[in-house]
Amino acid sequence: MLDAWPALPLFLGALLAAVTRGQLRATVMIAAPLLGAYGVFQLEPGTTTQFELLGYALTPVRVDSLSILFGYLFHLAALIGVVYALHVKDPLQDVAALAYAGSAVGAVFAGDLLTLFVYWELLAVTSAILVFARRTELALSAGMRYLVIQVGSGVLLLAGAILYAVNTGSLAFDHIGLDAPGGWLIFLAFGIKSAFPMLHGWLTDAYPEATPTGTVFLSAFTTKVAIYSLARGFAGTELLVYIGALMTCFPIFYAVIENDLRRVLAYSLINQLGFMVVGIGIGTELALNGAVAHAFNDVIFKGLLMMSMGAVLHVTGEMRGSELGGLYKKMPRTTILCMVGAASISAFPLFSGFVSKSMVVSAAIQEGHPIVWLMLLFASAGVFHHAGIKIPFFAFFAHESKHVANAHEPPTNMLIAMTMAAVLCIGVGSFPGLLYGLLPYDTGYSPYDVSHVLAQLQLLAFSALAFTWLKLAHIYPPELKSVNLDAEWLYRRVLPEAVRRLLAKLAPFDRALRQLGKSMVQRALLGLARHHGEYGVLAQTWPTGSMVTWVAALLGLSLLLYYL
Repeated sequence: MLDAWPALPLFLGALLAAVTRGQLRATVMIAAPLLGAYGVFQLEPGTTTQFELLGYALTPVRVDSLSILFGYLFHLAALIGVVYALHVKDPLQDVAALAYAGSAVGAVFAGDLLTLFVYWELLAVTSAILVFARRTELALSAGMRYLVIQVGSGVLLLAGAILYAVNTGSLAFDHIGLDAPGGWLIFLAFGIKSAFPMLHGWLTDAYPEATPTGTVFLSAFTTKVAIYSLARGFAGTELLVYIGALMTCFPIFYAVIENDLRRVLAYSLINQLGFMVVGIGIGTELALNGAVAHAFNDVIFKGLLMMSMGAVLHVTGEMRGSELGGLYKKMPRTTILCMVGAASISAFPLFSGFVSKSMVVSAAIQEGHPIVWLMLLFASAGVFHHAGIKIPFFAFFAHESKHVANAHEPPTNMLIAMTMAAVLCIGVGSFPGLLYGLLPYDTGYSPYDVSHVLAQLQLLAFSALAFTWLKLAHIYPPELKSVNLDAEWLYRRVLPEAVRRLLAKLAPFDRALRQLGKSMVQRALLGLARHHGEYGVLAQTWPTGSMVTWVAALLGLSLLLYYL
């Protein structure tokens, strides 16, 4: 059964979580990803499940090295997320989280575009529930915007798939390319979920408004399914190199001025996605290995950072850097675990980010992209600046905040989940062969040579010095009590205002049209009343004799017409 549907344990777990309670539900939640991971372990590359629908061959399950890697990753992320959320007594979040993870697993094993579309939309609905589950006005608004954009991405995917199928006679989800029929529509659908520049607003808008535990799941699945899809369908597309390079750089500037620390991590997520997109665009074996490996590592270390900030939010109810600080005194274990995540995302040697990010950077210079290489170096320094330093500094150090007095370590299950992620960050960084053995290609790459290590240490040292100097010189942007809008400003401010002004301009015409319609209806009613009203012609009583005369006349006319 698991060969036919690898996502079955997670969906079955979601169903059982809806009808169980207490310790039994917790057992179900933990067992589902473990059983699913065992199922992935049993899969053999080359295995497929196929059937025919309306003349098209569908492949709901296609197993190869790429899908197996993401299958392991998503089950691992689901397990960590479930452990982190064990203290939550909300069936809605439990069901949505497992169904969300199951949709991600189903998507990466999909071998045709129609199956991918089904899971694509399931991802949209189940992830939106994790935003709505916070049950605040801001979460409801952000969740609705998020859902519209995510469903829109699915509509584009379906339209592209239909064009592709009609013109090629196949729905197979293999390499597509921009030149294929419907290729641009599919590319745009993947780009929305990958948070391409100007299409990224949903991520920074919705993720910070989700529940503390929901954000951990959100950071793991949607964007990584999109990265997998790009790697499957558009590897080697040069346009992705430049899109990804831009993605690595522009979020840095927003993250530096952002006050909400979970929003800082949302921008940091876009920054890390940029490295993956660059690797997919370069398309060589080393670059694709780097993109996939960095996706794997990002789920773990970004999840760790999201969990640490979720712990802070759980304990203090606050997420603004301007209102936090000094928490290391009461939350030392959370502080240390957060710093492990910060070191990993900053690509310190012996931490996971170093062994994957360096592959993409090396591939960029090897394939003759010196400008992109410089942009990636700048982005590497920038991520250390805002995620490696800013997050732990303003959350746990910076200054003494009012929350220190009542602060404490989060529930034990949250600490266990963070510890699991931290161990993985250090383990993968110290023993990269564990991860490299799962990658699609064997390139013989070794991250720990002298040039790589020294270059990265120099980059990190200068970035730390820059942050220190800016703080001491009082030049570093202060943590303001404000909300920053970037791309979503277009649909949260410009579009609503344009619609309001247009409606104001059209109001006189609207009133005139309404009045015209009302008068036309009134005239029609008066006409009907003249004929069918109480005193109308058709309402009168007609004598029986005259009616017989008319019937006879009509019959005679019918006979006359018949004989003529």
